[in-house]
Amino acid sequence: MNDFNDKIASLMPGTICVLGVPLDKNSSFRRGPALAPMRIMEQFHSDSTNLCAENGIDVGAAKGWCELGNMAFPEEGGESFAAIEQTVAKLLGKGCRVITLGGDHSITYPIVRAHAKFHDKLDVLHFDAHPDLYDELEGNRYSHATPFARIMEEGAVNRLVQVGIRTMTPHLRDQAAKFGVEVMEMKDWHWETKIDLESDIYLTLDLDCLDPAFAPGVSHHEPGGLTTRELLHIIHGIRGRIVGADIVELNPDRDWMGMTAMVAAKLTKEILAKMLHAR
Repeated sequence: MNDFNDKIASLMPGTICVLGVPLDKNSSFRRGPALAPMRIMEQFHSDSTNLCAENGIDVGAAKGWCELGNMAFPEEGGESFAAIEQTVAKLLGKGCRVITLGGDHSITYPIVRAHAKFHDKLDVLHFDAHPDLYDELEGNRYSHATPFARIMEEGAVNRLVQVGIRTMTPHLRDQAAKFGVEVMEMKDWHWETKIDLESDIYLTLDLDCLDPAFAPGVSHHEPGGLTTRELLHIIHGIRGRIVGADIVELNPDRDWMGMTAMVAAKLTKEILAKMLHAR
C-alpha cells in the first residue's frame, strides 16, 4: 500500500494513469473479473505484439503515462466504492487522467462520481450489451447491472449515450426514458451512425459490447454485438476530449487462450494513445 501511495505522490500533472480495480463482488452471474487487470496488462506487454497504436503513437516509448498497478481491497467490508472514489479523485486532483481496468461494471459508479466533481458538463459514452439501468438486481442496488441508474438519479453527468445495447426489457426502457438516456440499440447501429459528443467525455467499455466471437472471455455472452474493428472505428472517431475511461467485465475464467484479454489490451493501448495525442 505504501508503494502504491508513493507512486501517486510522485505523479506530475497531466499524467495519464492506468489503474487496476480488481473488484467483482457485485457480479450477478459469476465471479472472475477481479482477476482481469493483471491479465490485461500481461497481454499489453506481451512479446506477441508491440505498443504502437494505430494513430502512430508508440505507447511504449511515449512519456506522460504510468502504470499504478492494482488497488487493494479488504476481504470484507462495504467501503470499496468509497476507496475507489477517493483514489480516483486524488489522481484527478493532481491534474492526472485515469484509465481504469476492472473489475465488474459496478466500479464505474464511484469512478464517475469522482470525475463529476472535476467536470461540470461530463458526457458518458457507454459501450455494452446491457444498459445497466436496473433500479436493483437481486436486491442489490449497487450491482454491476445498476451503475447508470445510480449515476443518472444523482444527476452526475450531462448526457449518457449507450452503444451496442441488445438486451432491453420493459423496465430498462422505462428507466432509459425516465433518465433521458440516449440508447443506440445494436439492431439500429450501422457504420455511418454518428455519435455527437464533443465535450468532456468519460468512456466506459464493457467488453460484452463485442460479439462473443470477438470477446468470448466475458460472463454474459450476448450474440449480435459489435466487431472489434467497429468498436475501434467508433473510438478513433471520438471528437471530444476523453477525460477518463474504464474497461470492465473481462472474465479470465472464461477466456480461451487469453483472446479477450488481448482485445482488452488492444483497446487500452488505443484509448491511451488517443488520450496522449490530445494532451
